[in-house]
Amino acid sequence: MTDYTAIVDRSLTAWNETDAEARAKAVAASWTETARFADPLADLTGHDQISAFIGQVHQRFPGLPLRRGEILDGHHDTVRFTWTLGPEGGEPVVRGYDVLVLDGDRIALQLGFFD
Repeated sequence: MTDYTAIVDRSLTAWNETDAEARAKAVAASWTETARFADPLADLTGHDQISAFIGQVHQRFPGLPLRRGEILDGHHDTVRFTWTLGPEGGEPVVRGYDVLVLDGDRIALQLGFFD
């Protein structure tokens, strides 16, 4: 049985990593080499582009962690979960949900949506 929570939490570790070298390792652990990430602001492929985009998010929203929301479920090779971006204990700046398509225990496709 796939541990969807562990997969999502591992990806959120990458999203919250501010050190570029550590983030690159976390991205490699979470996404396949040819993974695609797409949301309303980006359409990226591969570890380097995903890691660089996460760095841009940190520049735009410094110090604001990305957290898993209340919904997380999945079946077969697909996961959906809600998330928030905002200060600890404060109102989120952004809310959304993502859909992941997995290849084993790594993400092959991540589609993001903003609420």
